[in-house]
Amino acid sequence: MASSKPLATSWHRSSGAGMLFRLQTILLNLMFYSLFFIVVVLLVPVLLLIGLAKAPFLSHRKNMESLRILIRVYGRSMVFLGWPFIRVRVEKEAGNPPKACIYVSNHRATSDGFLMGMLDCEGVQVVNLWPFKVPVLGFFARLAGYLSIREIPIDEFMRRGSELIVQGVSIISFPEGTRAGSRKMGPFHSALFRLALQTGAPIVPICISGSENKPQKGSAVMHPGLIRMRLLAPVTVETYRDMSPFKLKNQVRDRIAAELERMEQTE
Repeated sequence: MASSKPLATSWHRSSGAGMLFRLQTILLNLMFYSLFFIVVVLLVPVLLLIGLAKAPFLSHRKNMESLRILIRVYGRSMVFLGWPFIRVRVEKEAGNPPKACIYVSNHRATSDGFLMGMLDCEGVQVVNLWPFKVPVLGFFARLAGYLSIREIPIDEFMRRGSELIVQGVSIISFPEGTRAGSRKMGPFHSALFRLALQTGAPIVPICISGSENKPQKGSAVMHPGLIRMRLLAPVTVETYRDMSPFKLKNQVRDRIAAELERMEQTE
């Protein structure tokens, strides 16, 4: 009769690993949401005071730049709240992206918006309606000129987006339009790619892997793990000038999907 010891040992190891993961999850969420509250109560007012103190001495353009930098600082602070249980690794396929470009990313979780704070640029996000409804965040998002694709007509979106690119401001977008909540990627909408064709701005695809349960869609529970954020080489206007928005969006989507598959095969 075969011994049951190997099976029992395997079960104990599996059970022990599961208990450790649950313990890490509990500690992560206690720490994350405690620090989140502290950051919102302390850091946000400090950043606001810094912005107000500088405002009278700066032009409108410089004030907007300062505000967007402060939002980036806030986003980065959110990213690091989960350390060491959640680690974020930024990878660049082709060095630093151009100054003013259109970032196009897949979208799996709420935390993806904060990950954009890791980009070294002055940027404006294209968002759905919900960020504008969040207290504090919504106020600053509107103040910084974030673009709600659901609220403004497409002609106004194109005009404001073009003005931002001319000013040297990058556009940051999730063209799926909503969180996937899993590793599946939804279809892309065309507006961002019409803007690229109108402005000739480089398109920088971003692949986010590992964020799908940080937190999972419909939940507030954060799970430990690694998030990888990979910036691919820019797609230049010389490459896409003669494409339709439909062809361009699908080509960029296919490139992100292929890279995500490679990334997740190595995990």
